[in-house]
This record gives sequence, C-alpha cells and structure tokens, in this order.
Amino acid sequence: MDQKRIVFIDWIRVVACFLVMLVHASENFYAADASGLAGNVSLLANEANRFWVAFYDGFCGRTCVPLFMIVSAFLLVPIKPGTTMTSFYKRRFLRILPPVIFFMLVYCLLPLAWGGMSWEQSVADLKNLPWNFPSMAGHLWFIYPLISLYLIIPVVSPWLERSSAKEELIFISIFILSTFIPFIKRFIAPELWGECFWNGFTALWYCSGYLGYLVLAHYIRVHLDWNRRKRLIVGALAFLVGAAFTGWSFWFKGVPGELIETPSLEWAWEFCTPNVLLATFGAFLLFTCIEAKQTPKVIGEISRLSFGMYLMHLLFLAPIAKLVIGGNVAEPLIPVWLAIPVIAVLTYVCCVVTSKLISLIPGSKWIIGA
Repeated sequence: MDQKRIVFIDWIRVVACFLVMLVHASENFYAADASGLAGNVSLLANEANRFWVAFYDGFCGRTCVPLFMIVSAFLLVPIKPGTTMTSFYKRRFLRILPPVIFFMLVYCLLPLAWGGMSWEQSVADLKNLPWNFPSMAGHLWFIYPLISLYLIIPVVSPWLERSSAKEELIFISIFILSTFIPFIKRFIAPELWGECFWNGFTALWYCSGYLGYLVLAHYIRVHLDWNRRKRLIVGALAFLVGAAFTGWSFWFKGVPGELIETPSLEWAWEFCTPNVLLATFGAFLLFTCIEAKQTPKVIGEISRLSFGMYLMHLLFLAPIAKLVIGGNVAEPLIPVWLAIPVIAVLTYVCCVVTSKLISLIPGSKWIIGA
C-alpha cells in the first residue's frame, strides 16, 4: 500500500470534485442569461427548478469548496520539520500555477474556435490575466483563496505545532463567530466592526475566511479523538442540519418568474457561513469514518486527476448542458430532477477520460498537475 495515501482523503477529493460539477450543472436552471452560469441576476423558470436547484446546489453541493480547503490543510499543516518557507512555496506553487496558467489561456482562446466569445473579449481577458480569472472561467476564483491559504500555512504552522486543543478551540470559536458576518451585514449593519469606505478590514478580519477551515482541519486531525460511532452520529446530524438550512435558504428567497439579484437569492450560500461550516464539518467527519486500508484503484486514480478535472470541467459542462436542456430550462429534454445530475455525471466522465489521456503525455504535471 502507498504509505502516503489517506483513503478517506482520496474519497473526499473524488466526491467533492463531482459536487463542484453538480453545483455548476444546477446553475443552468437559475441563470438569467444563456451562459449557463449564475451572473449578477437570476431567474427561476418554475417551482421545479426552484426546488431542485435548492436541493442539488444548496443541500448536496455547497460543501464542495470548503471540503477541498480542509483537505489541503489536513495534509499540509503543520509543514514538515526542516521545510523552509521558500521550499514550501516552491513545491506548492510549482504544482498548481503552471496548470492554472495553461487553462487560463485555454479559456481565453479556445472558445474562439466555436464562436463562444469575441476577439474583443478574448483580448480583454488576456490583458486582465495578471489581475483575475478569465470571464469564461469563473470557477477559477477558487485558486486565489487557495493561494492565500498556501501563503499563510508556513506562518501559522509553528503555532499549530505547539498549540493545545483549548487554544485551537478558542480560535475556532472566533472563526465561527466570523461566519455570521455575512448575515449581520445583510440584515443588520452593512458596515461592521470598523468597516467603512476607508477601511475594509473588520475586527475579525484575521480570524475569518478559509484560515478557520485550516485550523479546524488541524484540530480534527490532532485533537479530536471521537470514536467512529460518535463521528457517524455527530457528522450525520451536523451535515443534515447545515445542508438543510442551506438548501432551504435558496428555496425561501426564490420566486419563479421574477428577476432576483443573485447575492440576495444565494444569501446563505457563501462558503464561510455558519450553515455551510456546519455541513462541511459534518461531511468531513462522515468521510473520516471510512476505515478501508487501501484506496480502490479507480478512486485513487480519479483523486490524482481531480485538480485537472476541476480546471477543465466548464469546457465540457456548458455544451453538455445545452444538449440536455434543449433550449428551454423550464422544460428540458428530461425532467430537471434528472437533468442536473445527468449533466454533472456526463461532465465528470468526460473530465476523467480527458485528464487520464493527458496524464499519459510526458510532462503532463505542467498541464493538469498530475
């Protein structure tokens, strides 16, 4: 058995990668334009779309991003003894940046081949690359907070190496408090705890965001000694409660036939909200209950390819969604409850096959990171 592999981590990567595609498949059914991805405004065609988007995107899929964050932290924190900051950065960024840059260029240029974008948009996207992701690759937003997480890991690792369970719980408690900030800003005070037009850094700024998931991952790995039965019960309850609220929040705000500002519709869908945190904690605990001694070969292979699959998946998802939907999201070719997972599954299969073929090319790590 490969000593470096952690079985349940492989399963998380495989499942979370699919959940990303499930989320983006769902967006086709509340996007207000033909892009298939939710923009600044959303439109639900009917009650079926309202319910099934809430279920697949909110209840099932919303934990995908924090699961990837918590996996990275679980594996990398604290950094190995003797590892310098520069060597850590070199290893991590050489793994992710070349594939990301490659696919950024792909998303800026390849859609020209089928008329999916204009030359003007392509040039604009290329000029913007030093500052942000291309217009047709919105999913690459994830890379930037991941980079931020990598940058902070060598800084917090010395503290985590000597911190007690109580000290980490104090930080996690502050992080949990910070996850209520999106709700407070939306419903109570738009500017919070020192925030104003000349200061964007709130009182909890440095204890919020994905750093909280990093510390949570370390706490679970080092200090949480619950037996399997307790992890199953608590994990299931935490996931169901958190995911149910997340799904309900979308359904509650959705009004079929009306244009709705997407942030208002997705008011409880930010990844650092208490409900998503609770669901992610529960899902992670459930995955830790996998006690197999060895990762199944196919799962291990998909896990290895998952980064490349994530990078490329929108290239497949958009045309697959158009075929399945057939031009009418109110009445797709197959019922919406089936259409969303079918789009996700077909996209997933295409990404697995394509990533595997690319992995056979010498130097494929520079393209897909595997």
